[in-house]
Amino acid sequence: MEQALRLRTGVSKQEIREKIWDYMEAQNIADFPRPVHHRIPNFKGSSHAAEMLLHLQEFKMSRTVKGSYEACQNIRQLKAYSRIQEVKVDPDKPLEGVRLIVLQGRKTLLVPTPRLRTGLFNRIVPPPGATKEILRKCATSQGVKNYSVPIGLDSRVLVDLIVVGSVAVSEKGWRIGKGEGYADMEYAMMVSMGAVREETPVVTIVHDCQVIDIPEELLGDHDLTVDCILTPSRVIVTSCTRPKPRGIIWSMITEEMMERIPILKNLHFQEKKAGKDIALQKEHLAHLKTSHRQAPLQNTGQMASVRPADVACSSHQDTEHGTSKGEPSSVTTVYVGNIPQHARVSDMKRTLRNYNAVPLRLNWQGAQGRAFLDYKDQATAEGAISSLKGLSFSGNTLWVNLAKKQK
Repeated sequence: MEQALRLRTGVSKQEIREKIWDYMEAQNIADFPRPVHHRIPNFKGSSHAAEMLLHLQEFKMSRTVKGSYEACQNIRQLKAYSRIQEVKVDPDKPLEGVRLIVLQGRKTLLVPTPRLRTGLFNRIVPPPGATKEILRKCATSQGVKNYSVPIGLDSRVLVDLIVVGSVAVSEKGWRIGKGEGYADMEYAMMVSMGAVREETPVVTIVHDCQVIDIPEELLGDHDLTVDCILTPSRVIVTSCTRPKPRGIIWSMITEEMMERIPILKNLHFQEKKAGKDIALQKEHLAHLKTSHRQAPLQNTGQMASVRPADVACSSHQDTEHGTSKGEPSSVTTVYVGNIPQHARVSDMKRTLRNYNAVPLRLNWQGAQGRAFLDYKDQATAEGAISSLKGLSFSGNTLWVNLAKKQK
């Protein structure tokens, strides 16, 4: 099947995301909630894609699943569906149908905690004698909040099938999420707690336009790959042989992330007791610098691209000169304009991470459609401009230049 989108050589993950989001909106493929930018996009026909899941042998054999609405319909057609005991489904909107099907099948439904703030996942417990309408409510994001019981790291859970949403995926099984890294981290945590095995199949449900060629060099050891792709028109078995994450890669975890995601602290403590290497990113880089006398890793942009935590930037007020009190005079400020009013500062921070353009300080003026970024020197600022210039951000092409007045 011919791809809807073609990518240039040297494309980045974020550019792929932006092209997919822009295309789905422009072609009216996107479905509520819109715009789909910075989301796992819901799409028209997602129910038909979900129905494909019921034909998969892997689903027939599973006891635990993680998935989407249309794909859920397919679950019913699996010969061994009766063997499924526990199902893990992401909280994204396009997966609402899968959650409903799992509940209608009287299976145990597990849903990840949003942004992992209060734990890994929750078990959805419908009220006794729940009607189809009540089950439908339980399958919504609000229902997940109202009818759930938290599941701890020490819980005995076995996930036999995982169904995830994606922004883009290739027929080889390479997957790109929305850029926050939670699906990758959830899988790594499940490995650490013994909830998944190496042979546990991973399925994703997307629109046909989201199936594109993705360069393998964009993938890191932390990235989750998929074994099967379901679209409204076809089933793609990827035969992916690239290893999936074997647990948390602590050298990619920052102290900020540990503070923001309490469950990481618990897992860190458990693995420390088990004698594993649990050096965090700062400690790991310091060790490399002192022990091997080498420059900092050149791949830190990719490492940052999966951080669920926001960029460690604080705002300042001295935008005219591009410096704030206490900053060295060499600081250079970059002006970013044409930012849509609906855009969020968290979106900008994530974009800066993904393009390896994290500033010393960010002054967000979203109401005026602009932001100011402080960099340590002009060379760094010009490198950031080169990375960001012409970038599509939330549907607008950014204007990026050195600020008019420099200290």
